[in-house]
Amino acid sequence: MKILLLDAGSSTIKSHLFAIDQTPTDNVPKPLWQAQADWGKEKGKTEFTVKAHGQRIVDILPTTVQEELIKHMLDTLLNGKTKVLDQLSDITLVGHRVVHGGPNYSRSMLVTPKVKAEIQRVASFAPLHNPINLADIEAAEKVLPHTPQVVVFDTAFHSTVPDEASIYPGPYNWYEQGIRRYGFHGISHQYCARRSAAILGRTGNREQPFRLINCHLGNGCSLAAILNGQSIDTTMGFTPLEGLMMGSRSGTIDPSILTYLQRVHGYSAHQLEQILNKESGLKGISGLSNDVRTIEKAAQEGNKRATLAMAIFIYRLRYFIGAMVSVLNGVDAIAFTGGIGENAASVRAQTCAGLSFLHLQLDQTKNAASPPDQDIATPDSLVRVLIVHTQEDWEIARECWHMLQAQRSIQ
Repeated sequence: MKILLLDAGSSTIKSHLFAIDQTPTDNVPKPLWQAQADWGKEKGKTEFTVKAHGQRIVDILPTTVQEELIKHMLDTLLNGKTKVLDQLSDITLVGHRVVHGGPNYSRSMLVTPKVKAEIQRVASFAPLHNPINLADIEAAEKVLPHTPQVVVFDTAFHSTVPDEASIYPGPYNWYEQGIRRYGFHGISHQYCARRSAAILGRTGNREQPFRLINCHLGNGCSLAAILNGQSIDTTMGFTPLEGLMMGSRSGTIDPSILTYLQRVHGYSAHQLEQILNKESGLKGISGLSNDVRTIEKAAQEGNKRATLAMAIFIYRLRYFIGAMVSVLNGVDAIAFTGGIGENAASVRAQTCAGLSFLHLQLDQTKNAASPPDQDIATPDSLVRVLIVHTQEDWEIARECWHMLQAQRSIQ
């Protein structure tokens, strides 16, 4: 079975082709082929990179039209040094990441007119993502009209969060309008939950629960409180803006700050959205960058705002981990993933130093080495600490495989 993945962002399309011949495990195979189209670097043009057979080829294409870019991607599957298929009919299924599934989709779905209509209906919940995701699906349908398409929602994993955690304490009609905590990074949290359990040999049940806090830390950051493989709380909310301090997003703030800025200083809704999403977080406090590596280097050189930015980031990370410990009634393991979580040893060390009350102890040598998919706590630590290399593309492929098996069993 050949599964083609298409993951559309605001200025990129990333694609992978996996061959899956048996029930997928967490032994992640290398993709047969992978490509990325990036039209965010030069107006009207797209940098196109494709990898296969050890080859890496970069082209500049004079278009940013999604359908044309997908056609070019498929052409590189069939021709040239990156050829891996004889014909497009060898593709069994196309899988898409969709950021927001709204209140009605708690699992992956085969693409139908009804599913597309719902993705469009909830586009106001994720205006920067769902319209692009939908355009990607429709472009793929035109190019591969006879190939089944599956959507995997980033919100679906958090559909198990109970009402007391997902419903905001505003007027109840907010909830009736679909305003609630949805949570994001769900594909990553889902993969890491299963991978963490496998690393530690834990499955979790009522008698011996497995309580995991998964820390997805990248330019976007979120925590998930995961009990026996199910999300029971998460820090992102109605949008990906809530919760932790992030690269350029503020995370949780007093909402009255916004009404004050509107009332007293005349800020528009657009200006506030721009500030909260693009000019806050690590970038806003440091005044330098949204990249932890740049900020840590500046802090080491004595830059006070860079030092402050990292201090706030660590403080808020500890703060929300503490909340997740309470939600889970304790914790058995904390996993770090994402670009920061997997690579920033100092962030893990400073975060865990503030959690010594949990009788958590890092092996500093292991932590400094940042080994993927390993436990980096000392043998006597009562809480295990993991670094997990997130594999979101593989998780989408797994979802697609299971979806197709389910459809075949029905037929």
